[in-house]
Amino acid sequence: MDALIDPFVDNAFMQRALLAGLLTVVSTSVVGTWVVLRGLTFLGDALAHGVIPGIALAFLLEINLGVGATVAALLMLGGIDLVGRRSRLPQDVGIGLLFVGMLALGVIIISLRGAYAGDLTAILFGDAIGVSAGDVMTTAGVTVLVVAVTAFLHRPFLVLTFSREKADVLGFHPRATHAVMLALVGLAIVASFRAVGTLLVFAFLVAPPAAASLLARRVPAMMAMAVALGWLAVIGGLLASFYADTPASASVAITAVIEFFVVLSGRGVVDAWARRQVATA
Repeated sequence: MDALIDPFVDNAFMQRALLAGLLTVVSTSVVGTWVVLRGLTFLGDALAHGVIPGIALAFLLEINLGVGATVAALLMLGGIDLVGRRSRLPQDVGIGLLFVGMLALGVIIISLRGAYAGDLTAILFGDAIGVSAGDVMTTAGVTVLVVAVTAFLHRPFLVLTFSREKADVLGFHPRATHAVMLALVGLAIVASFRAVGTLLVFAFLVAPPAAASLLARRVPAMMAMAVALGWLAVIGGLLASFYADTPASASVAITAVIEFFVVLSGRGVVDAWARRQVATA
């Protein structure tokens, strides 16, 4: 038991990493549930990469990285909306174009700094151990905002998930509701990149909610289950990183993905057993 507790008791950097990770899981699990239910995983992935140019430019200008990430996320969302309104192409075409374009632009900007490999690694994969107290406070603020807005707009989000037409009939303004949901996804990503990086945050947006969807039917229960699974991944990943000397952010992310496959396998066993019981009844 001491081996599970001592790393967090004796090391301030582990405490900050743990707190930032737990807060990150709350925001990403809440919005990630809607991402999974609405089939927006490609958009979530694109947004996670789309903030890279803003972060890279903030690096060059020596300004707050969160500001750069926020501006880049807003530009990407605006670009996706523009392609959707000005053409008859499916939404995923605009997402794919902006995904590749923003990622390429970010790589170019980073290369101008002259420390391409190191800076790109830090942006893509984060540094959970290097999280500061300020980063924790920012993550906490965004988490509170994401949870509050999601709770307030739960019914519009829920109706939109299953029927855009019904949302329109009920006066929930599906276009505006969709925009708010995407803004929350962007906020969660911006608040999380310090701890897990823009690439690995996608694991938190998808893995815990996807696993939870296999265990729960109601959306609030799914969100709660996703948070619990995400917290378990954070704790397990940080401990694995501490003892195995592996990158903390990557260790946490892969733990979340492994959890999904464990749940998937367990669900398969339970379903097979249930079918056998029905067949023999």
